[in-house]
Amino acid sequence: MIKNAKKNEIKKKLEFKYILAASLAVLLMSFLTAVAVGAAEVSLSQVWQALTFSGSSDKIIMLQEIRIPRTTAAVVVGAALAAAGAIMQGMTKNPLADPGLFGLTAGANAALAFSLAIFPTLNYFGTMLSSFLGAALGAGLVFGIASINKRGFSPFRIVLAGSAVSTFLYAVAEGVGIYFQISKDVSMWTAGGLVGVSWLQLKLIAPFVLLSLAAAFFLSRQLTILSLREEIAVGLGQKVFRTKIFLFLIIITLTGLSVALVGNIVFLGLMIPHLVRAVAGRDYRFILPLSAVFGAIFMLLADLLGRTINAPYETPVVAIIAMLGLPFFLMIVNRGRSDF
Repeated sequence: MIKNAKKNEIKKKLEFKYILAASLAVLLMSFLTAVAVGAAEVSLSQVWQALTFSGSSDKIIMLQEIRIPRTTAAVVVGAALAAAGAIMQGMTKNPLADPGLFGLTAGANAALAFSLAIFPTLNYFGTMLSSFLGAALGAGLVFGIASINKRGFSPFRIVLAGSAVSTFLYAVAEGVGIYFQISKDVSMWTAGGLVGVSWLQLKLIAPFVLLSLAAAFFLSRQLTILSLREEIAVGLGQKVFRTKIFLFLIIITLTGLSVALVGNIVFLGLMIPHLVRAVAGRDYRFILPLSAVFGAIFMLLADLLGRTINAPYETPVVAIIAMLGLPFFLMIVNRGRSDF
């Protein structure tokens, strides 16, 4: 029995390595395609010169200052939101968990609106901090309301609480924008898109996202045990409360930074972990890395579609993701917890 278990473990790890290698190859090809394709036509040699900083023509500068930061941001945000969604689903054992559905992105948006109104000269680091605190507030409100019932959490009760809190916080953000006459600025932040992302923003946000992902990978084994039953985790000597606190901080960090960078993106964190589980099973040592890679690929392709489907005009990436995410959400609701 022990030998068979070890053989199965080795087999799973080998399969995971092959899948991860293939996924990284697809991610690299998707990134290069997203850089090369757009409203402005560029050659492969110009793409190479832009990536290696060996040219100075107008198109190369355009690639370096506009398209490459945008595609890099798609990778960062896709990985962050997909990993955050996977952690949320594992912690809550809720197949409908998503940062956008649980009030985190709405809280970050409301905090951004207040920051722009009260501190109009706030730097980007301050914006990041306000997004982090807003995401924590939104999640706290959702879980607080959902826990009022003595029977405890249920997937649908949390989703209903998330919908109510999100609607309220979005209304607060709009109200702040109207009252302080900054509706245009608030809309620019919260609409959800990758237009205008700069290297400065990426230099501030990407390191924190990478550190948060590394911390999530480090806690993936504990998350796997926690996703089964808390009694099992306690029996194995796991400090459940401390683990949950760390994981919760990782979730709000990833979500808050994503909102600070590109605004409100919903459903990505819901879809990707479900797709990954079909390939990786239920072990979060495999689910989290693959969710990050799959999320980055998905966000790259969604943004590429938004840039090219009606070029030179842009289709909002949030609309493309929502068109795919809403049917997926309804399918998960219809199937319930049976396949989770």
